[in-house]
Amino acid sequence: MAKQFPQIELAHRAFIARQHIFFAASATAASRINLSPRGTDGFRILGSNAVAYLDRTGSGCETAAHLKADGRLTLMFCAFEAPPLILRLYGQGASLWRGTPAYARLLAEAFGGEEPLGARQIVTLDVDLVQTSCGFGVPLFDYAGERDTLERWAAAKGEDGLETYRREKNARSMDGLPTGMFDEMAAG
Repeated sequence: MAKQFPQIELAHRAFIARQHIFFAASATAASRINLSPRGTDGFRILGSNAVAYLDRTGSGCETAAHLKADGRLTLMFCAFEAPPLILRLYGQGASLWRGTPAYARLLAEAFGGEEPLGARQIVTLDVDLVQTSCGFGVPLFDYAGERDTLERWAAAKGEDGLETYRREKNARSMDGLPTGMFDEMAAG
């Protein structure tokens, strides 16, 4: 049975800390639904109703476009090892773009100032609902380790190459929605 909570409880924090992956889902009323896997190494619980994750440059920037247009965001964690459980965090998200004061503040406060190669934004979520469910249908998988492919790709691109790539691939969503990346960075 699904259970709902108004905030992230201690047991939820412990469950999240044991996971290696989570999924971010976003959409607007007229866009495609975006669902992206993320490693938990860049995930932080900021409070009982606030979380953030450090997002790195990728081939699209759907979540940012959806957050700019609509704001809704759902993050899902599920157990692939140990006892089954699915945990979803629902709420309103925002993008804090690299190069802005808000990004720099949160990077220092929540990530110890450590910025991985290719970082482009920190996504925040104001959590208004936490829901857990059984997870009985989720298969068991063994964790083998982190991939270094994205880091090697970003290193090969270099800072100038990443900037060019972001301008070409991350300014608009696949549905043509603006991400706001360069507007907010210029105003930052």
